Amino acid sequence: MSSFWSWFIIIVTVANILACLWLIRWTAKPRPGEASANETTGHVWDGNLTEWNKPMPRWWLNLFYITIVFSLIYLVLYPGLGNFDGLLGWSQYKAYEEEVEAVREQVAPLYDRYAEVPIPQLANNDEAMATGGRIFANNCAVCHGADGRGAPGFPSLADGAWIHGGDPETIVKTITSGRQGQMPSFEAALGVRGVEEVAAYVYSLNGREIAPAAELEAGKKRFQQVCAGCHGADGTGNQQIGAPNLTDDSWLYSGSLAAIKKTIVDGRKGRMPAFEESLGPDRVHVVAAYVYGLSNEGASSDE
Repeated sequence: MSSFWSWFIIIVTVANILACLWLIRWTAKPRPGEASANETTGHVWDGNLTEWNKPMPRWWLNLFYITIVFSLIYLVLYPGLGNFDGLLGWSQYKAYEEEVEAVREQVAPLYDRYAEVPIPQLANNDEAMATGGRIFANNCAVCHGADGRGAPGFPSLADGAWIHGGDPETIVKTITSGRQGQMPSFEAALGVRGVEEVAAYVYSLNGREIAPAAELEAGKKRFQQVCAGCHGADGTGNQQIGAPNLTDDSWLYSGSLAAIKKTIVDGRKGRMPAFEESLGPDRVHVVAAYVYGLSNEGASSDE
């Protein structure tokens, strides 16, 4: 915040508090010739309910003074006046970091037991997986679903079809650093007819055929020209760059012909955030084992 706005907030805040103090003092001060305490305001309800014109009770007035004193003390001790941090140096960020650190110290012994256990072996530990399931539910389920089976635009973690790879090291890297995926639009490069042909060819890669052989052959040629660089000549993808396999039944955005056309025409953008800072390496290790177990049920503890 700039110095101008900081001083603006300080001046306006203090001026309002002092104005409240002046207003209370002014309204409570007796004046010569003032109406007697038994005089009414002239407001009457229901025939005989009369509003008296009397000053506020002293105890009520004192409460106003107490709140003013409290507000001044608070603003001196805690942040609230522009860039002034307060004499105690408290901040919501420090409080959060202290709470997080306290929790980490408290649960550290639990995660220390799992830190040195290989992920395939840890995936067979029921207690560890219960912990990993809770971490997954709190951080991952909103995108990948409570069962890890994903949603349109969010890959399933339970079918064995991996965009970047499903080995333990890759899963840890994905959770730790996040992923950024992007497919550009090919509408300009292919044209309307080319989009139809490539979409029909991609649709047929896992055994489905809806177009004549000549159209599929034309689509294959165009695919080799503009798509094979990422998805491979056979369409099986490239995990090194996050290009998905187009020959299986695991579709990130649905495998319908309309969805395939939309992907080719509009392109796709996907982003998974990094969880290194929010989870830390110990929790990442446990949740990685949980994710590994989703697609490797019954994994041998000897792996």
